[in-house]
Amino acid sequence: MNMRAAPAALMPALHPVSLRVNTYLINLDRAPLRRFRMERLLASFGLAFERVAAVDGAGLSLPHPGFDDAAYLSRHGRRPNPFEIGCYLSHVECAKRFLGSPAEFALILEDDLDFDDDLAELLDAALDHQARWDILRLSTVNSGKKHKVEPLTASRSLAIALTREKGSGAYLINRKAAGWIAGVLVPMRLPYDLAFDLEFDDGLSACFVDPLPVSQRADPCSQIQAGLSAYRLGRRRPWSVLPYRAAAELRRFAARFSRLAAWRLRS
Repeated sequence: MNMRAAPAALMPALHPVSLRVNTYLINLDRAPLRRFRMERLLASFGLAFERVAAVDGAGLSLPHPGFDDAAYLSRHGRRPNPFEIGCYLSHVECAKRFLGSPAEFALILEDDLDFDDDLAELLDAALDHQARWDILRLSTVNSGKKHKVEPLTASRSLAIALTREKGSGAYLINRKAAGWIAGVLVPMRLPYDLAFDLEFDDGLSACFVDPLPVSQRADPCSQIQAGLSAYRLGRRRPWSVLPYRAAAELRRFAARFSRLAAWRLRS
């Protein structure tokens, strides 16, 4: 557990879940107001955390060893977005820090979030069901159907999504998932939220919490979202993109439907 970014004045009572979970907050050096807000929010839940200085896309130059330009073009069909690359590398850095610690689990957070009041209780319950997941997603920017499979608390359940879900604002991982993020997912070939939504390709299990306990607010100042049209290729997009996406959707549905069916048969 690391409390360097959580001074005593902000941590009146440490929640016991912090003894088992390392919390990492991704935050740009030039976004101190976001950091201050998240410090206060996490403190109110008694969650110790370590701030991870986000890789700033404004300072990135290409080529970069952490980015596979050719694979990104063939799979995603867009020009490289340096702010997207910075986001990706920041999540990888969190996984590496977690692997360098003795902790069992990590909670990875971006800095534009809102939490429901039962977040700490939910994290405790999630650890009691750790055999069910390698990645437990607490937020999304999509609204696809989540199929409930097992209760966590009186008001929330583990769930499986059969379709693509974007957004990587808040999620729990174990050490197996961290090794996958820091290893298999490097170099970057897709935006981070799309890449880690393909966990089934490498034998990992992902679940959602339903209803979601964390909301990722739309931020008009986000540099990843700003000017996205500048990175689109339109009709010049490689032919390989649509077949790649279609194949990924089919694999996702098959893998997760199989898990869902097995879960339902057991219950």
